[in-house]
Amino acid sequence: MKTSISQENLSTVLGILAIIFWGTTIAFSRSLTEQLGVFTASSYIYLLSGIWGCIYLISRFKGIQKTFQLPILYLVGCGALFIFYTVCLYLAVGLAFNREQVIEVSIINYLWPGITLILSIPILRKKGKLSLIPGVILAFAGFYLATVQSGMFSWEGFKDNFQVNYFPYILAFLAAISWGLYSNLSRCWAGHTEGGAVPIFLLVTGIILTILRFVFPEESHWTPRIVIELLYMSIFPTFLAYTFWDKAMRKGKIILVASLSYFTPLLSIIISSLYLQVVVKTNLWIACALVIVGAIICKFSVFNRAKEQPILK
Repeated sequence: MKTSISQENLSTVLGILAIIFWGTTIAFSRSLTEQLGVFTASSYIYLLSGIWGCIYLISRFKGIQKTFQLPILYLVGCGALFIFYTVCLYLAVGLAFNREQVIEVSIINYLWPGITLILSIPILRKKGKLSLIPGVILAFAGFYLATVQSGMFSWEGFKDNFQVNYFPYILAFLAAISWGLYSNLSRCWAGHTEGGAVPIFLLVTGIILTILRFVFPEESHWTPRIVIELLYMSIFPTFLAYTFWDKAMRKGKIILVASLSYFTPLLSIIISSLYLQVVVKTNLWIACALVIVGAIICKFSVFNRAKEQPILK
């Protein structure tokens, strides 16, 4: 019993580290896509992280064997969601017409903690109460405000901004949904198993992005800074963060980790504004706060069906 509790706590700590690493993703991703192109930057990041991950798998006792003993639904279903999320996120960041829209896109992407909790109701058979509704409304109000350049609640402003460059917003929203699905389905399909397939997911994602890079050639400008950023992105926010998150979702305290992940957009905005030298407008800070508050309300609105207390694990 003690071993089980220890494993749960360790997995939870790893999930928290993943959140910290992910706070730097948007800033470094935008810097790399500006210099290398969307597919070139993302393909190198995921190929390198996939290589690190496979080396790690090979070094572990029966690492490869345990990976391919995982349920086929997890390998295929979660693998497809992982790849879809990655492509959507990097396209959203790379296709944003300026660095300010990158901040907006990041806020929309970070709807995923709330979406993870909402989806846990049908997928993990959790129970929700009525306060879930205002939580969802607040979170999506943050989504709305992040896409309005004027910072005013105006349908015309929302429509006009979407007509200018709506594609990154849609991609970021699809990324948020797919990661919410991934987080729940990994628990549903592989929560009882040992081993993990994240290194394989990373490598396959890198191969697919490399194919896209050759289909859509890009002009790249290499510098020592790019090499450093690539190494950082491939190791910390990619290989380690995804591996840690997968472990936390399958073995850790999923609600606690998902709850702490609510603050990822705030961490991301602070790091992105400093690293990319962007002055964040008031409406974006408010949008970030709405997403966080909405997700927190969602957290206290989700229960285990066997209990009548909020899931605070």
